[in-house]
Amino acid sequence: MRAAVYRGPDDLRVETVPVPRIGPNDLLVKVAVCGVCPTDIKKIRYGTVPPPRIFGHETAGTIVRAGRGVTGFKAGDRIALHHHVPCLDCHFCRHHAFAQCSQYKRTGITAGFEPAGGGYAEYVRVMPFVLPGVVKIPPKNSFEEGAMLEPVNTVLKAVKRLSLLNGDTVLVAGQGPIGLMFTRLLQLRGMKVIATDLIDSRLKLAREFGARWTMRADGSQSGRGARVQLDAAVLAVPSDAALRQALQLVRGAGQLLLFAHTRRGVMTDLDLASVCVDEKDLLGSYSADFTLQREVARTVFSRKLDVRKLITHRFTLEETSRAVRLASRPTADSLKIVVVPA
Repeated sequence: MRAAVYRGPDDLRVETVPVPRIGPNDLLVKVAVCGVCPTDIKKIRYGTVPPPRIFGHETAGTIVRAGRGVTGFKAGDRIALHHHVPCLDCHFCRHHAFAQCSQYKRTGITAGFEPAGGGYAEYVRVMPFVLPGVVKIPPKNSFEEGAMLEPVNTVLKAVKRLSLLNGDTVLVAGQGPIGLMFTRLLQLRGMKVIATDLIDSRLKLAREFGARWTMRADGSQSGRGARVQLDAAVLAVPSDAALRQALQLVRGAGQLLLFAHTRRGVMTDLDLASVCVDEKDLLGSYSADFTLQREVARTVFSRKLDVRKLITHRFTLEETSRAVRLASRPTADSLKIVVVPA
């Protein structure tokens, strides 16, 4: 089969590799579509993990073979995959911090080499410990909608970390695909959302996704939202300037959630009295929570959150490098990028 193999920093090569062999409790899935995720972009661009690997974890496809020990799934099923599932028994799981669980940190889907998701390939092997996160795609829904369950899950998990009351005002900084998901999910929960970005077309889409107010992040456009007190702020961009500004704008006892600050070793200055004296919470959220999969599936497949509007560019497997390049350097007309192997 063909796969985009990571061979080092900024080095993806389309190669011929063996179709994964499955065991009695595994699935073999033909990949229909795989989203390009910032987590994989970081690994590819900066070489944070050793090669070779086949990345891609926002994956949907069709089961072509099910091991004899698999129940609940059969060949021909259209499914959305989920590559991380925790043990539910360790210290971290008992504290509902699933992303810190050692089993969770294992990737349960592979197209070969060290398991890394494998979605940038024609076929993947799905291991038994992640089967609880696999979701069947209804006939009316597309593979692309299925592939979007994983990123939506990460956002819903983050939203649930916020202690919000109906009618609270929340700033969402950055209206890329993730920021737009935040805007919609918060609006669905009764929040008044202020959306900021530097791209006018994204601000327009933010209004369609439920933002009460929109503002340019560079301050060149002001509006009523600029005078509203914030109960929480979500940073969907890794901007330290936005972090410091949001910490000032959130009122006492408010919350600030970091979602995009994922590069280790990056330091910034903060007024810690804002956290201590003003009782503001500084939170982080990372990765997904498979216990939310059913809720995520209902939200996406019902199209209360219509993820179809987020997908702007589709690339073939041979064009995976171009897909990653565009996702890492987005343009005014680009949002979610997907790779379609077929």
